[in-house]
Formats: sequence, C-alpha cells, structure tokens
Amino acid sequence: MMKIKLPFIITFLIIVVLNIGCLLQLKHFAEKPLPIKQEIIFTLPPGTSRDGLEKLLRQKDLTRHVRWLPWLMGLEFKLAPVKAGTYRIKPGMTVRDLLKLLVSGKEAQFTIRFVEGSTIKDCLGVLAQAPYLKHDLKNITPKALAEKWGYSMSSLLEGQFYPDTYLYTANTLDSTILKRASQRMKATLSEIWKRRDEGLPYTSPKALLTMASIVEKETGVKEERARIASVFINRLRAGMKLQTDPTVIYGLGDNYRGVITRQDLIKPTPYNTYIITGLPPTPISIPSQASLEAAAHPEKSTYLYFVADGCGSHVFSTNLVHHNHAVQQYRQQKNEKEKHE
Repeated sequence: MMKIKLPFIITFLIIVVLNIGCLLQLKHFAEKPLPIKQEIIFTLPPGTSRDGLEKLLRQKDLTRHVRWLPWLMGLEFKLAPVKAGTYRIKPGMTVRDLLKLLVSGKEAQFTIRFVEGSTIKDCLGVLAQAPYLKHDLKNITPKALAEKWGYSMSSLLEGQFYPDTYLYTANTLDSTILKRASQRMKATLSEIWKRRDEGLPYTSPKALLTMASIVEKETGVKEERARIASVFINRLRAGMKLQTDPTVIYGLGDNYRGVITRQDLIKPTPYNTYIITGLPPTPISIPSQASLEAAAHPEKSTYLYFVADGCGSHVFSTNLVHHNHAVQQYRQQKNEKEKHE
C-alpha cells in the first residue's frame, strides 16, 4: 500500500513545487520594471490578440521573458481586456502597470498651442507639425480652408481661433482641433460682447474682435492694452484714421520684408489704416483674452497718439506736438543703441 502511495505523493509534491515555482516566476515577471530609461509612446492597433501583443512587446523590447504574458493575462482576468490606442509608457512601470494602463484605455494626451497674435496661416502651420494628429487639412491653404468651411474669403477666418493649449489623443483630426478653437472663440467673444462698455463705436462683435487683434499686435504689455484700445477708440470717435502699422503689415502679406517703407504707407490695401477710415475689414490676428477685454473695456482717456519708448512700453500723447517730441526721442535712443552694438 505504502509502495503505491509514495510515487503518487512524490509526483504530487513535484507538481506543487513546480506550480509554486511558476507562480513565483510569474509574479516576478509581472512586478519587474520595464527595461526602459525614458518615456516612450506605444500604440496598440485595433483587434490585436494576446499573441499580437506579445509580439509587439518583444519588438519594442518592452519586457524580457515575454512568454509569460499569456499566462499572466490568463490568471489575472482583469489584465486581459486591453483596449486599442496610443499610450504613454514611463520608466519604472511594471508589466502589470503596463497591462492595467492598456485595460484602462487612458490614452496619451498630446498638446498643441495656438499663440496669441498668430494668423490662420500660422495656425495651419502648427497643425501640420503636430505629432500623432490625423491630417485632413494637410497642405491646405487658408483660401482652400475658407472654401471648405463655406466662407467667401480666407480673411474671414482670421482671428476666429481662440489662442490656448489644446489636448488631443492620437488620430484626432486636425480639423477637430481647429473647430474646437473656433467654437471657443465664438463663445468667448459672445460673452465679452454682452458685457462690453456702453457707447463703444462697434457695429458688431466682429468689429470688437478686429480691434482686439490690433491691440494684440501693438503691445505685449498686458497692463497697457486698455490704454492702447482707448487711443484707437478716441481716434474712431474723432473721425481720425487709425494709422496702425500692424494693419499695414498684414495688408502687405508676403510682400512685407521686415521693415515698413514710406511706399508701403501709401500703398492702397483694404488694411492700410493710413489710407482707409475706420477699422480694417477683418481681424489681423487671433487676440488674447486680455486684448479682447481691453477692446471691450478701454481705458477712459483723451490720448490720440502713442509711440514705443524703447523699453518695451509706449509713450502716450494727447496732441501732435507732444507725440512728435516722443517720436524724436525714440529715434535718438534707437540710433544711440545701434551705434553701441
């Protein structure tokens, strides 16, 4: 009787020991950090099987002894239903952490930023360079985009995208990002238009947006934007031409060479505010929230002129005599600075 039982017991013990050994090996495999020293982006295509996942991990060298993967997923059912997507894998993560991430479906978030003062052409360039986007606007021109979206002119798209950082996951359409920025600007402009100061010389929200875009290009100093806006408001009320260089530059387009010449100031374009009266027909850039607020709530002032002070801000004047003196001082400072460089 004992002779019959002993081999059975020994076999049973061997099986138990082997199973314990396998479980320990499996535990070690699951808890071992991935052999990576920097963050990587990992894409799991739709319909990937366990064998396919094992093959991908082997190709990416994301884990050693990957043969244990099907066993781990078989024993720990919660680690099995992985979801397709693009994920951010970080150093220090274990195989179990990786599988939990793939099961969670929490895909990597990427960022794209539209900077205040940018044009639609700039925004399209940013989209073209953004990684992991799906490009349905690839190589599109502002004119073609305007036609695609039902606008009669590409300039009507100018200023229509709210400047901010936008999050997206892999394979998001670039047009989706642009539409989000457009919707954000429409909502922001609508809210600001409703609470604008009374008596401003704007005929529509578009006019306020245009003013904000000019303020945006005239100064980067947040504290003086409302004062800049007040100068243009005062000039509009007095029937004076705005005479703002950024609109001239915008009207020149690709013909602008970095310096405004006297010839540029007399060249007729719809945006040359040295020639036209009132605001230009469209915005010239995407304004920041600060510039939108400044256009809606300009400072109460009697200023009609301003010029750079050479230190990043501006000198404001109520009359031409004072303004001409400030211009002369600025030119002297500029000449002296160029001599010392």
